[in-house]
Amino acid sequence: MATSTRNTRGKEVAEGSSPQPLSRYESQKRRDWNTFCQYLRNQRPPVHISQCNTNNILDFLRYLDQFGKTKVHLQGCVFFGQPDPSGQCNCPLRQAWGSLDALIGRLRAAYEENGGLPERNPFAGGGIRVYLREVRDSQAKARGVPYKKKKKRRNPAKGTATVTATHAGTGTSSSTTSNLPTA
Repeated sequence: MATSTRNTRGKEVAEGSSPQPLSRYESQKRRDWNTFCQYLRNQRPPVHISQCNTNNILDFLRYLDQFGKTKVHLQGCVFFGQPDPSGQCNCPLRQAWGSLDALIGRLRAAYEENGGLPERNPFAGGGIRVYLREVRDSQAKARGVPYKKKKKRRNPAKGTATVTATHAGTGTSSSTTSNLPTA
């Protein structure tokens, strides 16, 4: 009789069978975690993950900018604020806000999966959220396209019917709202 164990994704796997390959997300999360830990080890003096704080994370995000592919026009650039610039300029390439936001989400999850306590997760701190908001706003301003948070769509009030039901034996009633046309 084969016994089962848990793989890294928490799924049951029969012993003796080969584990399923990691999903793209899990692979990226593992790569990001290893990269961040390597970055901390390369600091002088080296920083252990248990000693990691908001400043270490912000330094890491700034370090990653050198590998960015998103052109961010500076305030004095002739293309500043233009969504589709017509020429070349010497403005720096940076990490895109969406990439940084996704990276922080993966590192936040990896921290807890590697034994970190959720209430002490440095990736969930307010300083990180403020930095990401500033990057998002500055990149949107440099491109001339303001970032607008998508709003949840609400059901239109027109054509909504409220149905009241009395629960048998309890004498209580409840209301439900339906978008079905009223007859």
